[in-house]
Amino acid sequence: MNHQVRVLKTAFVTHNVKQFVVEKPRGYSFIPGQATDVSIAKPGLENELRPFTFTCLPNADYLEFIIKIYTGHNGITEKLLDVNEGDHLIIHDVFGAIEYKGPGLFLAGGAGITPFLAILRYLNSRNQLAGNVLLFANRTEEDIILKDELKQMLNKNYFDVLESDSGKRIDKEMIQQHLTADQFYYLCGPPKFTEITIENLVSLGISDSKIVLEQ
Repeated sequence: MNHQVRVLKTAFVTHNVKQFVVEKPRGYSFIPGQATDVSIAKPGLENELRPFTFTCLPNADYLEFIIKIYTGHNGITEKLLDVNEGDHLIIHDVFGAIEYKGPGLFLAGGAGITPFLAILRYLNSRNQLAGNVLLFANRTEEDIILKDELKQMLNKNYFDVLESDSGKRIDKEMIQQHLTADQFYYLCGPPKFTEITIENLVSLGISDSKIVLEQ
């Protein structure tokens, strides 16, 4: 089932990441970390679906998406540059993405932070952030999505990993510094980032049952 929803607000949260706040259909619900397919309600684009994660709290009276815009190839996210307040998007059924299973180490690469935003905001609203740590990999300081909010929520458990800072990456040694007994490892980012990070986790003896990926 799909719903046409009006865009209530848009804003840029970085130079190439755009926030969309839209109407929430009556009875529409999701769990933090879940996603839906979104298309643009304009002729020829209605059936061009792309998956995006909800970044707002489940009990909000609106829906929010934070979307990285890729330009230069006339793709759907580039067309979202022209979608603003008063325009309409089409959202579909909710599907499973990353499910929170308990305290752990969040490993995010770039726009891979988006499912974690909903989860961390939800935990924060319930005073349940204790025991969670975020390593957030980006190319430069300017690429960091909602740094101030993440830093405020997680405080000393928030760590930036910037490629521009002497080529820093989330590597095996960095993960090892944050290993604790019985925690989960939440992972989301570009395919290569995900592949390398899984290899590092496995080499550190982390079992598959403790690695939580986008499904």
